[in-house]
Amino acid sequence: MERGWLHGEGQLLCFILHLLLQGSPGRGDTVAINCSGFDQQGVDPAAFQAVFDKKAFLPVTNNSGPTHVNISFTLSAILEVDAQLQLMTSFLWLNMIWYNPFIRWNPEECGDIRKLSIAAEKLWLPDIFIQEFMDVDQTATGLMVYVDSEGYMRYDKPMKVISICNLDIFYFPFDVQNCTLTFSSYTYTVEDMVLGLLKEVQEISNTSQSLIQSKGEWVLLSIHQRTVKMTVDTSQYDQIIFYVAIRRRPSLYVINLMVPSGFLVAIDALSFYLPTESENRAPFKMTLLLGYNVFLLMMNDILPDTGTPLISVYFALCLSLMVLSLLETIFITYLLHLVTTRPPPMPQWLHSLFLHCTSPMKCCPTAPQKGNKGLGLTPAHLPGLNEPMALVGKVPGPPESELNGFPESTRVQQEDEAQKQHLVSLWVQFSHMMDTLLFRLYLLFLATTIITVTVLWNT
Repeated sequence: MERGWLHGEGQLLCFILHLLLQGSPGRGDTVAINCSGFDQQGVDPAAFQAVFDKKAFLPVTNNSGPTHVNISFTLSAILEVDAQLQLMTSFLWLNMIWYNPFIRWNPEECGDIRKLSIAAEKLWLPDIFIQEFMDVDQTATGLMVYVDSEGYMRYDKPMKVISICNLDIFYFPFDVQNCTLTFSSYTYTVEDMVLGLLKEVQEISNTSQSLIQSKGEWVLLSIHQRTVKMTVDTSQYDQIIFYVAIRRRPSLYVINLMVPSGFLVAIDALSFYLPTESENRAPFKMTLLLGYNVFLLMMNDILPDTGTPLISVYFALCLSLMVLSLLETIFITYLLHLVTTRPPPMPQWLHSLFLHCTSPMKCCPTAPQKGNKGLGLTPAHLPGLNEPMALVGKVPGPPESELNGFPESTRVQQEDEAQKQHLVSLWVQFSHMMDTLLFRLYLLFLATTIITVTVLWNT
């Protein structure tokens, strides 16, 4: 009697264990696919029908935990970076690997088949998306998923990604941009899906640099990664953020923008070697200024529309120097015309400053000036030439022996003529000093520009 009761209890226990092991269709244990005869008749679709029926369900058994999806990508092209819309257009290959416990088989029973390719639309796929994506996903249809006998699935898909990127164009065209690509799931929380890396981020960066196809405006510098969890209400989503650092190739902009601008500024600087009283100096500078404005209008489409890049500051300084040079030429022309007819008295503060700058060992000597005869002006000397010049506060009158033989009015007239000649000489020397100062300002600006471009290009 006791033996029969034990026998019945054992049958009941076996039945309960059988039910637990079999489980429900969506939450059962790992299922081995019956693939006998695959080597003679090929793959039988009916053997995978149970897996295809579970496409809508997360591939887990007995609530065993979240599905681990390892991702990686290869950036194969940087197609465009739109500074106005703050968008980066790139092309990448996305790789995903995860484990599906419902699609395992024994290779020894299946004609030694260890790997199969199955249409992606028949299987469960992770809903991984890029948060910065600003367009409709245009992934090609008809892609395949590679499945091995252990149940690991690999899905690779090409993607043209138009992603938003916060661009800083101040150092244009020597700018380095840091764009982000954030991979996440928009359905499954961390309780259902956990993201991981398929490769080391350094390997992803090196592979992308070696396989990148575009040789255009942008160069890939590096790729870095950070894993975070995004909280929305009470739910948390796993995220992997990739920081893509790209650098612009400045050669095109230096050759087409900065070099022509530098040539025009250099020619304007050389125009200081024209005599100050020359009638061709002002028209020459006006022609250069007009040409520079036409150059800026033509290059306006190449410059970024947003922000104020450093190159715009450079163009503004070039234009300001050319305008200042033209204004200085107009002022000197007017001054020389005035001193030849009715020279005004030089203000005391200007006379003191002039004497201070033209004294020996000072930093801003004026251009040389030879003696004048009457009211005629000698040709202006080239800026930068340093010859000794001494200005006297009072020009000596004629010899006493000569003055004794002339009336008093003649002597006064000669003294007035000498004072007038001395005043004309002061104004002429002042104009030469202004030319020299502006010429040296041009040289300082050109030298600073060359040094700045060299440092930014090399860094």
